[in-house]
Amino acid sequence: MINSHASSDDAEVAIAGARAGADVVRSMYGQRLTRIEKGDGGDFATAADVEAEKAILGVIRAARPDDAVLGEEGGQQGAVGAVRQWLVDPLCGTLNYAAGNMPVAVNVALRDGAAAVADPFSGEVFFTGGETAWVRHDGVDAQLMPTPATRLVDVNLDPPFPSAPGFRAVDLLAHPGFIERFRPRVVSSTLALAWVAAGKRAGYLTDGGDLSGSVHFAAGIALCRAAGCVVTGIDGAPLGQTGRGLVVAADAATHGLLMSMIRSQD
Repeated sequence: MINSHASSDDAEVAIAGARAGADVVRSMYGQRLTRIEKGDGGDFATAADVEAEKAILGVIRAARPDDAVLGEEGGQQGAVGAVRQWLVDPLCGTLNYAAGNMPVAVNVALRDGAAAVADPFSGEVFFTGGETAWVRHDGVDAQLMPTPATRLVDVNLDPPFPSAPGFRAVDLLAHPGFIERFRPRVVSSTLALAWVAAGKRAGYLTDGGDLSGSVHFAAGIALCRAAGCVVTGIDGAPLGQTGRGLVVAADAATHGLLMSMIRSQD
């Protein structure tokens, strides 16, 4: 199903890592977990974040001992100057999780390579070796087919908002054209990117800086690109150091509509 033997092997590592993290996240769900504050802004981790990352690192170290890892909780680890680097977000949606809500994701991505996004509660693992995208559930793989049919668009309203006041995602929710064409949903987990790739959402957008190398977004971006989604910044430019935020759409027409609404604000 994945053409390249090497990318297939990396995809299986990503899947195994994401599953290991998801097992921890699921097993600790509902427990009273101490918050580990990360500084200003109210960001925090929990023991589930830390233990899930340990489980993922264990998989990567066993399978790819020469690779480096950038983890959301542990930072940069592994061989200095390693050619390959894994980006790991063990629990995307920590605030949801701590509040007893289930929209969370476990993200594992090889920079510029294979990636996997696990939903700990549905049992689905969305993955790519780089050329096509798939979902594995109950041992069965199905190719992801994005479609705008649902008309649902997820908007991330979590700070920071570096493009304000020129563009504010919250204002888009009141845009007459947006309400006419789409049905907004507000989400604070990059699981929504997997939903766009899988046809469960028509689009997703968030403000921010360069998100292409973010541990939060790398796996979902790789998945959407492999599925054939349109992926740009909120300025319509390719993702990269000069990019701003992220707009992902199931097709070019949906992306064009979203961009026209964003530009009318900016």
